[in-house]
Amino acid sequence: MKRAGVALALAGMLLAGCATTLNDVRGGPGAKLDPWENWNRKVFSFNEALDEKLLKPVATAYSNIVPELVRRGVDNFFGNFADAWSAINNFLQGKGTAGVYDVMRVGTNTVFGLGGVLDVATEVGLEKTREDFGQTLGVWGMGTGAYIVWPFFGPSSVRDSIGLPMDIAASPATVINDGAIRYSLTALNAVNTRANLLGATRVLDDIALDKYTFVRDAYLQRRRSLVSDGYEPPPEDPTAGDDPAAPAMAPAASAPR
Repeated sequence: MKRAGVALALAGMLLAGCATTLNDVRGGPGAKLDPWENWNRKVFSFNEALDEKLLKPVATAYSNIVPELVRRGVDNFFGNFADAWSAINNFLQGKGTAGVYDVMRVGTNTVFGLGGVLDVATEVGLEKTREDFGQTLGVWGMGTGAYIVWPFFGPSSVRDSIGLPMDIAASPATVINDGAIRYSLTALNAVNTRANLLGATRVLDDIALDKYTFVRDAYLQRRRSLVSDGYEPPPEDPTAGDDPAAPAMAPAASAPR
């Protein structure tokens, strides 16, 4: 549980040290989209260099060596834990039907899918939803707050940073007492997740003139869409028009409620 303790300490630092930003989270008219851009760009560059030198080569080798069937099983295994966390967040958001669907997904895949290695639930019509505690805070009325980039964790916002410790505490590695197994699971999850993004990274490298701005705008727009279940809400910050705006998303089908 040490990782969860460190993550909770991070949330405490955010709550104690970002009081003015939390006022902006509640919709203050002076809120800015990216007030820490200088810091964010430096951290973004650090993360990019780390990815280029370490994570991307490892993920590429993993993708080339490990058979697709095995990689899909790893993805499903971690996804089963994510489904359980999605169920909790759906219930916290008042989306009871979606929460029940997630519980049924977890039960189906755990019992009939070899502990979650096979995604039987999708085949029988129980579609995956992805909910986290940052989305729950958004549904409860907390605004996005300022954009921030964290070392290793990447793009976030004040709201999502506050929700991050809960998401970390719900990861499968935190329930394992053996350190070697816990760190191995964490590393495997990171490499598997990065391998799934290799194609998207190539596209991003080709189309983005300013990669930092593209990632920032795409992240914030996606998070708004997830909180509103695909229906784009009005902008929280009336000054956000001063920044390059991301294109509006088309409404998507809402999750079952």
